[in-house]
Amino acid sequence: MPLRVFYEDTDAAGIVYYANYLKFVERGRTEMMRELGFAHSGIIAESGVVFTVRRLTADSRQPARLDDLLSIETPVVEIAGATLLLDQRVCRDGAVLVALDVLVACIGQDGRPRRVPPALRVALEAPASPSPLIVLKTP
Repeated sequence: MPLRVFYEDTDAAGIVYYANYLKFVERGRTEMMRELGFAHSGIIAESGVVFTVRRLTADSRQPARLDDLLSIETPVVEIAGATLLLDQRVCRDGAVLVALDVLVACIGQDGRPRRVPPALRVALEAPASPSPLIVLKTP
């Protein structure tokens, strides 16, 4: 998935507006799931589970700028009954620009907690599965 810092992602100084990092890491999580064979639409159709961010912390270390080449790293740190803890990073040339700890909750369409779908849990835990560390590099 191409991901580049576009003009629309920046403020008047050409620096990425802080809230746009949330969009970038959302794309990283979505692509991590897709790489494992779990598109969000398929999970919803099969199990009725949707994902929502329950909590996150972000540590901004350096700004990204207009036209920067970025990578989004999305390692899974922990899988609990109804949550996934992720250690996401937005990087440029190997340097971490923003580090985010993201707790993603599984809920039903009624808004109540649901367990992580069993097949997804197996894919995330299986040593032979594709690495849950997905790096999206911009062209």
